[in-house]
Amino acid sequence: MVIRCWGARGSIAVSGEEYLRYGGDTTCIEIRTSADDILIVDAGTGIRRLGNSLLAEGRHKFSMIFTHAHWDHILGFPFFKPLHRKESSIDVYGCPMETGDMQTLLAQTMSAPHFPVPYDEIHAQINYHPRCETGRAHDILGLTVESIPLSHPNLGLGYKFTEAGKTFVFLTDNELGYVHPGGRSFEEYVEFCRGADFLIHDAEYTDADYQRARKWGHSTYAGAMQLALAAGVEHFGLFHHNQDRTDSEVDAMVEACRKIAADAGQPIRCFAVTQNMDISL
Repeated sequence: MVIRCWGARGSIAVSGEEYLRYGGDTTCIEIRTSADDILIVDAGTGIRRLGNSLLAEGRHKFSMIFTHAHWDHILGFPFFKPLHRKESSIDVYGCPMETGDMQTLLAQTMSAPHFPVPYDEIHAQINYHPRCETGRAHDILGLTVESIPLSHPNLGLGYKFTEAGKTFVFLTDNELGYVHPGGRSFEEYVEFCRGADFLIHDAEYTDADYQRARKWGHSTYAGAMQLALAAGVEHFGLFHHNQDRTDSEVDAMVEACRKIAADAGQPIRCFAVTQNMDISL
């Protein structure tokens, strides 16, 4: 399994020299299976570049799975060029939401006055599937996929992907310091992540940020680090970088996490997820 990040920024895409190292595009993750099948997680602005790359590679068949439908996770969907090719075939898996099903919400991103090309003019064949129900494993492209409800406004799901004994857990937009309706406790997230080879978790805030942003649906880097330590994961990636967080400020968060791990005496590899990062499991 190869995990590629096409966007690690939270809330809104950013640009500027202070964001070059970690990147400015919002959430989009590509997972390549051992059979070279492609699963895309979320359609933030990073999916535009992914789409260009897939077309250049001559790839037209893939699957998409969504954590939730806030703007920064679906905004890139209309700019995903494979949508506009008749040879494209896309299987879409949604998640529980308060505001409609996945097809309705994706179509809204292309409705007037927001976008000039309506959803009905998409040329790709899109097949919508039921969401991955929590409490049981699903097979998607040979990956075993398990889910857990996110602690986030308007609902959503985090995912665990397993192939050939290797496990990747993706928990973005998850607030560990407050249980939103439908969310789970810290201990339940620990069990979900237990022993993962690679954990990506929302680590948007400092403690100072969190004083004004509690209940907004995101975690502090220290809280996310404690989750990684308690779950005994091997690699931990900080994710959903705040739109105003510069490269040097993200670096400082990583160093603080590494000190937490060192003080705990646990040999966990900790880093901030960067745009264009590849991790092979």
